Amino acid sequence: MLTVTSVNVNGLRAAAKKGFVEWLADTSADVLCLQEVRAEPEQLPEAVRSPEGWHVTHAPAAAKGRAGVSLYTRREPDAVRVGFGSSEFDGSGRYLEADLPGVTVASLYLPSGEVGTERQDEKLRFMGEFLAYLKELRARAVADGREVLVCGDWNIAHEQADLKNWRANAKSSGFLPEERAWLGQVLTATDGGYVDVVRELHPETTGPYTWWSYRGRAFDNDSGWRIDLQVATPGLAARAVKALVERAATHGERWSDHAPVTVVFDL
Repeated sequence: MLTVTSVNVNGLRAAAKKGFVEWLADTSADVLCLQEVRAEPEQLPEAVRSPEGWHVTHAPAAAKGRAGVSLYTRREPDAVRVGFGSSEFDGSGRYLEADLPGVTVASLYLPSGEVGTERQDEKLRFMGEFLAYLKELRARAVADGREVLVCGDWNIAHEQADLKNWRANAKSSGFLPEERAWLGQVLTATDGGYVDVVRELHPETTGPYTWWSYRGRAFDNDSGWRIDLQVATPGLAARAVKALVERAATHGERWSDHAPVTVVFDL
């Protein structure tokens, strides 16, 4: 069995003070993908920078205090790569991948965007480059007899079932028609060729949501978005036997505005 968990920690230093350290000690995950770490490794407490029993790689952003992705694996990876060959984005702390036996696992933090701003233009540029890379990665994996799993905060809700207030967000970044179409390309067998693992296991479910705004009572009302995904090549997706969102019991017990997404694969 291979258990993989992905979570946007919304600042790892802050999360470490609010319960992440205890959660990490209790998790049964074999692989942990973190996004929005927002720290240089030397700024992190030892308990999360290099905890006992884990092999850890951090890929911070060149811009201090922004983005940043990390990978924690129980087994030492055969290889680790930062970025996906993009001159614009490889230093932005948004993509990190590791080779484990038979599978490449990646942590992704796709830009969030904001309609009518340069941030949205940046997001669209990232999406264009990243889809091309995903296709290349899948083709390379097929040739090598490997599978691929890209986990992270994709910052796009694909369908109406993936966010509570979809009507009110029809013109918001994260649910724009062009963003949803792009994610559809990633998940089309004849195009990107990947599978949304959680949706495959829970096809008729609304949500399960993975992010709730800190504003208002979004968490208490479960008014959330499903934007944290585990996206796999078909062979690996077919081996997924369980998927769950580790939603905190109460608002006060949250250590991030996102919840961990965990998938168990029977290898």
